[in-house]
Amino acid sequence: MLIKVQKAGVNVSLSSIYKVNIVTAIFFIVMMIYACTNPFAPKFDADFDSGGPPISDQTTIEGVFQNFQYAYTFKDTLIYGNLITSDFTFTYRDYENGFDVTWGRDEEMRTTNGLFQNSQRLDLIWNNIVLSTIDSLDANIVRSFNLNITFNPTDVIRIDGRVNVSLKLDAITKKWRIIRWIDESNF
Repeated sequence: MLIKVQKAGVNVSLSSIYKVNIVTAIFFIVMMIYACTNPFAPKFDADFDSGGPPISDQTTIEGVFQNFQYAYTFKDTLIYGNLITSDFTFTYRDYENGFDVTWGRDEEMRTTNGLFQNSQRLDLIWNNIVLSTIDSLDANIVRSFNLNITFNPTDVIRIDGRVNVSLKLDAITKKWRIIRWIDESNF
């Protein structure tokens, strides 16, 4: 059905008005669909394969180091707390006073939480294993690392260090945990 309207000397058919309205409606629907997607959001990468999950089950020694790196990267004290035993000891050399300082798990958790809370970013890279002695229930690993602690953009501390770690395999859970940490870094 074609109805023509003549107004002020212009011939307009109602069917052409409907066509314009339909085209306009389709345009707005398409724009609304595209407006619901965030152009800045990263797309899901189905081809991504990191070689494993970001958090290990700690059934391997390398899994302990992987979880340690994860805990520092994401400042996660829960993951960090699961890495160390209840009788854990941390030792470092106080070069100014000329003696070793040792503390237990509680002080370690307070110190690490303070580091996590007061830093903007922590970047830990585990380097080569210098020494490795492993038997069925115990392990001793000496390994170098690089740690960047960013407190703010103008206050960044870079540490190139070495750690001497003793690990113990829990016979029940079959998880490796750190029992002793000796920081062999020279500051």
